[in-house]
Amino acid sequence: MESLAEGIGAFNDERFWPVVIVVLVIASLYFSIRLGLVQFRLLPDMFRALRGSTAADDGDTRQSISSFQAFAVSAAARVGTGNVAGVATAISVGGPGAVMWMWIMALVVGAASFVESTLAQLYKVPYRTGFRGGPAYYMQYGLGRRWMGVLFAITITVTFGFVFNAVQSNTISATLVGSADALGADGLTWLPAAIGIGLVLLTAAVIFGGIKRIANVSQALVPLMALLYLLLGIAVVALNIDRVPGVIALIFTHAFGIREVASAALGTAIIQGVRRGMFSNEGGLGSAPNAGATASVSHPVKQGLVQTLGVYFDTLIVCSITAFIVLVSNPTYGEDLGATMTQDALGASLGGWAVHMLTVILFLLAFTSVLGNYYYGESNIGFLNSSDTLLTAYKYVFLVATFLGAVGSNDLVWKLADTTMGFMALVNLAAIVPLAGIAHKLLKDYTDQRRQGLDPVFTVDRVPDLRNVHCWGPQPARHDTADV
Repeated sequence: MESLAEGIGAFNDERFWPVVIVVLVIASLYFSIRLGLVQFRLLPDMFRALRGSTAADDGDTRQSISSFQAFAVSAAARVGTGNVAGVATAISVGGPGAVMWMWIMALVVGAASFVESTLAQLYKVPYRTGFRGGPAYYMQYGLGRRWMGVLFAITITVTFGFVFNAVQSNTISATLVGSADALGADGLTWLPAAIGIGLVLLTAAVIFGGIKRIANVSQALVPLMALLYLLLGIAVVALNIDRVPGVIALIFTHAFGIREVASAALGTAIIQGVRRGMFSNEGGLGSAPNAGATASVSHPVKQGLVQTLGVYFDTLIVCSITAFIVLVSNPTYGEDLGATMTQDALGASLGGWAVHMLTVILFLLAFTSVLGNYYYGESNIGFLNSSDTLLTAYKYVFLVATFLGAVGSNDLVWKLADTTMGFMALVNLAAIVPLAGIAHKLLKDYTDQRRQGLDPVFTVDRVPDLRNVHCWGPQPARHDTADV
């Protein structure tokens, strides 16, 4: 098992991820230029769109979720292990400079996030519980390539439904075991299995309730857990305020290879920063659009802006807090300790109680990520086949993956996650690059209405030559299930 993890890791670092990074950067810069730096220019509109109410574009919003709820579902998948364990891993392996590359890439891939989520809103389809959409849908309806949508649907189901899910449950297990160790408990070899069983029961209670229950749980937990974590981070920074200038200097100097720590060269810092940043904020990955498509909004661009704001919130705020917590503690580089590194840093600054507080927070972060991951798989299972039997089978396999992650190897699940995530990003980028022109037309329609002082409302006749759009007509056809 160890040799398998090493082999996958070598492939990711030396061959695969350098290619993924180059493609992601080129595509994101193209979107940024084509859309006039939309990720910066319309920042005020992002907050305005987040506060917006649902729109009755389907004639019945009883089962639809709001823009904020869609934001919460995607944030539930974003804000999790990647923010706590992933950032610590990036710093440990790639050095402090990895943080700078997380920041840079978040600002660049914000444009990719806008494009993918706007397209997901445009090509969403009516469904018996509201809407469904995402990359698989815009690949079929926007590009006319169902085979590509099928490939993506299978990839995201494996990536989020099984591999990423195992990462989240593995981190929950590791932090709870670490907290037990901190209390002096020993001989608890049975604890990971017990944690796995408990997670399975909690997860089953939510996922069998559908997207509305997932959205409601996420909406309740995500703001609370994020606030608690931010308060802990602010307390750490306040107690170590004299070290902050040095930490910032450390991040900048190592980001560009001016200095090296623990043999972490510039290339390693870039790869670790971009890879962990993508795992955390999911910009360009094609996952968040699955949640964004479920919202009922008056214009597709509004949800594109909301999902871009999610990238910023995740990386520039939550990930940055983790980075400062770790770096003010003078960590040891070169050891991949994951969440344990963050726990140790918190304990060093605030005392042992903070370790247990982080355990609670990380449990909530990772658990809501499990729920978000589940929905991404469910949406794409529905794209492949609307059979209730297939969906039920997926739910049970998802629960098995949840248990196996809790008792499995930390190193292997992280490396598998890197591989499947990179492949998924390449498939998604191959679709949204040729569809960028449509996103540009939608953005122009949105900004034209804003200049007139209007709250933008979209109907399909406002952009000529659009085809296969199911939800944006003046009186869209009613469907009981998605026509896929």
